[in-house]
Amino acid sequence: MTDRYAVIGNPISHSKSPLIHRMFAEQTGQDISYEAIEAPLDGFAAAVERLRNEGYKGCNVTVPFKSQAHEVASILSDRAQIAKAVNTLTFDTERILGDNTDGVGLVRDIEQNRSIKLRGKNLLLLGAGGAAQGVSLPILEVGANLFIYNRTAQKAQELSYGLQVFLNRQIVTKHGLNYGLPNYINSFTELSAKKFDLIVNATSTGLSDEMIPLPDSIFAPGALAYDMMYGRETPFMKFARDHDAQVADGLGMLVEQAAEAFLIWRGVRPDTSPVLEVLRK
Repeated sequence: MTDRYAVIGNPISHSKSPLIHRMFAEQTGQDISYEAIEAPLDGFAAAVERLRNEGYKGCNVTVPFKSQAHEVASILSDRAQIAKAVNTLTFDTERILGDNTDGVGLVRDIEQNRSIKLRGKNLLLLGAGGAAQGVSLPILEVGANLFIYNRTAQKAQELSYGLQVFLNRQIVTKHGLNYGLPNYINSFTELSAKKFDLIVNATSTGLSDEMIPLPDSIFAPGALAYDMMYGRETPFMKFARDHDAQVADGLGMLVEQAAEAFLIWRGVRPDTSPVLEVLRK
């Protein structure tokens, strides 16, 4: 029988996930169906329970339900624990497994699609909300030197501290881990004294065409400016172009996080290149 999957959100009609997973399935010969489901704002848990009862194997979760997905999961991956948000649910007989593939999607887009290795690079993460939490652990896992900057410095400090506590606990329980520890930046003055090889915009400022004030000297030579938004140029991307940085949007991250979810569900990683080519067109 065809295995059934879905993406749940509100709104959801704009989602590219059904197209992406359909192309993945055709490429890998997997017998699956995948649909978009709009759940009522107060009906996410009921929607998940309905899918389980109808025999679905899992679902992706998008705004505004990622925090609720974290709550309904009975087992959480490390990256979902740090993110406090889940975008991939897997259903088995008794349990709901929760994971967050956003950070892996970001890292793979940068390292595989753009051929930029992150180990040893100074990476500035703009923002300390859910999007930043979702990508912070995978960035550290590949050996980047992570710096977190947020308009409210306390939130950057809290994210950094939470990561340190989690990593210290992991190092005690799992041998062989060698992650760097995150750093937070307190002020614009402190930020002005640094240069970065990569800057990732994990804020929602692009939605309102706002710009986080950044020093003109913030980009190291050949730096990459990466905005998680896709579909149009944001003020952050324009600022980066004006200061001779490389620029990337988040479409590759979208496809790569979907590929990671597909791997979790089906045990095979699809080739993302042809899917990205179609979406870029």
